[in-house]
Amino acid sequence: MAPQNDLVTREARHGEKMIEIKIRFWTNGIAPEKGKIKPKHAWAAGVVRIEGNKAHGIVPGAPKPFHTLLDVGVVIEKVLIEQGIVLHLSTKMEKYVKEAES
Repeated sequence: MAPQNDLVTREARHGEKMIEIKIRFWTNGIAPEKGKIKPKHAWAAGVVRIEGNKAHGIVPGAPKPFHTLLDVGVVIEKVLIEQGIVLHLSTKMEKYVKEAES
């Protein structure tokens, strides 16, 4: 992917600098009594959602479900792509990731 040097930078207040993804696990139907929970127990399924952030221009959409823990990364990627978020490699990742040659 080509660098996006034409992007405008802007000020962000404290608490608006980071992009936040929330993962929520379903807990329904685990406790024997309806309407109760079994503390610290959840299904290996749930939803991923992105938090709204005015500084980044993020407007949260509907939560995206995942059905196994192996799905979580794929669902996070879909949420980021939907919002047009571009991830940059950290220095640790640069050691083992190479951009594809054209």
